[in-house]
Amino acid sequence: MAFWKFSALRLGIMAVIFVICLFLRLGVVYSALAAAVMGWCITYLFFRQMRDEAGRALASRFNKGVTAPRTSTEISDALAEDSAVEQHGELGVDSDRKPKPATQQPATQQPNAPRSEDQR
Repeated sequence: MAFWKFSALRLGIMAVIFVICLFLRLGVVYSALAAAVMGWCITYLFFRQMRDEAGRALASRFNKGVTAPRTSTEISDALAEDSAVEQHGELGVDSDRKPKPATQQPATQQPNAPRSEDQR
């Protein structure tokens, strides 16, 4: 149903733009070309959620029961992650959190620096 709603919206926008271009006397071919390009641009820019729903509807329609193939790299990465979790317990990475600034340690004296009278 989402696919048909998105298609009807795109065709409606194209029809309106086509009529406007014909009214401006661009000719049938240029009007059709302008309507197709502008209809695609408008739906692409302003109707993302509908477009994504239509894509998911088509994907589920044609890929029922089919799982995505996994490459050998994906499988080896998953095995490495599983073994790391088994060894170290629950591991978590929060990439949205900014790292805390490192606290500065007090400066230590360098080995070749001259010593004061108190340190001798």
